[in-house]
Amino acid sequence: MQSSSPHGLAAPARRNNGTTAADVSRLLPIDAATKTSVRILVIDDERTLRDSCATALRFEGYQVETCGRGEEALETLQRRAFDIVLIDLYMSGVPGMQLLAAALAANADAIVIVVTGKPTVETALETLRAGAWDYLPKPFTGSQLQVLVGRATHTVLVGRETRALRESGTEEAEEDGPPVLGVAPACREAIALARRVATTDASVFITGESGSGKEMIAQFIHRHSRRASRPLIAVNCAALPEALLESEMFGHVKGAFTGAIRDKPGLLEAAHGGTMFLDELIEMSKPIQAKLLRVIQDGVVRRVGSEQTDAVVNVRFIAATNGDAETAVRQGILRDDLYYRLRVVPIKVPPLRDRTEDIPLLATHFLEQYWRRHRNPDEALPTFSKAALWAMRAHPWPGNVRELQNVIEHAVVMLEAGAEVGVDDIPFIYEGRSDDELLTEATEAQPAEDDGYYAGRDRLLAAFDKRYLTRVVIRAGGNLSKAARLAKVDRTTFYRLMERHGLQRDLLAGPDK
Repeated sequence: MQSSSPHGLAAPARRNNGTTAADVSRLLPIDAATKTSVRILVIDDERTLRDSCATALRFEGYQVETCGRGEEALETLQRRAFDIVLIDLYMSGVPGMQLLAAALAANADAIVIVVTGKPTVETALETLRAGAWDYLPKPFTGSQLQVLVGRATHTVLVGRETRALRESGTEEAEEDGPPVLGVAPACREAIALARRVATTDASVFITGESGSGKEMIAQFIHRHSRRASRPLIAVNCAALPEALLESEMFGHVKGAFTGAIRDKPGLLEAAHGGTMFLDELIEMSKPIQAKLLRVIQDGVVRRVGSEQTDAVVNVRFIAATNGDAETAVRQGILRDDLYYRLRVVPIKVPPLRDRTEDIPLLATHFLEQYWRRHRNPDEALPTFSKAALWAMRAHPWPGNVRELQNVIEHAVVMLEAGAEVGVDDIPFIYEGRSDDELLTEATEAQPAEDDGYYAGRDRLLAAFDKRYLTRVVIRAGGNLSKAARLAKVDRTTFYRLMERHGLQRDLLAGPDK
């Protein structure tokens, strides 16, 4: 391996961004005493590179150990915990992925950096999904190594800070923190995936309809991460024009444009140590996408109008969209390299109409939340009537969770203390829709592609039956005999239909008078 570095590392290669160790010391200051508390293990069977990395890092003040064989590395990881572990992906004897798993098993909070001489999108995604913090393609320079390890060290320090706050019980609770509540299988799956990925620094890409709760999932991930003590910064990429979005995200220097009367740091610098939530990512322009990709890869921020590195940041990214990101990539709207970098762990949030069993839980939570916010907490809390809960479950909720929040907040403002919330107290819930409209709603959820004719037909008819039966029970005020008469079927048939579609348990918990 050719070298022009005093530490024997390679000459500048693909990821050379001009950022030096001096830049890191200036922009990402970590005192010498702190560095001595950070334990680093370098695992590489190439002796020259292994020793060069160790020398460069020891010069910075870190505690460093090295291993040249996979078996030796496994024993070392079992014997001692390390804060940062550098692993060559293609080790002889023991695969790098096995060493990655062993490092995380030994210390779940370890920062693992995978070093590879054969970088591809597939291997990068595989390692990041397995829990790696980042990957470093060979060859690399001493400055690149120091920049990456400096950012990793900052993550270690933020994690220590968060753990200390939690253990001391002094971590501030989020007032009216957004809930991630749900018992529906699709919701439980999304929450379980969010909980699993929260403890890592892997980038997350959340998809779902507008108002379905994508930001709630992002907030949940941040609150359960090692970055919880630092800020979560949300950016709506569709809300600002290109020039303003660039200035807001990256900051600007004095004189960069008319009105720039002083230097201003951007939101990326404000998110340092924490998480940035990029909502409606596919609305971001291609030039800003290119600048963002550099920050994600190297942590380097250059403000608008600047000709130098203005900040080195350590940020975890969560992106979201209600559009089709893969189509946007194919059409050239979204950069594929940015998409793959952000879509390490994809999470799909189901629309509220597909998780109606969660509506009573969410409605009750929002009722309590907005009652504390708008009313006297000492006053008796209203309760929902069975008919109101049925009505909310029957509504299609085109605005999803956000619409439910607004509806409940409106009701809270108007309600008397201790009142029972009826259907008439909930605005925009039940509108007398015709049977044709109900059938149209049912057919909006298209059959699965592998459905045959009969399976597809049965799926759509079942959706119509559930909406129709729910609606008619609401119209009857919960009286099933009256509901059967409105449906023009006998009571036994009506009960059988309710039971067939799983509505006996859900809708008949209340009285049948």
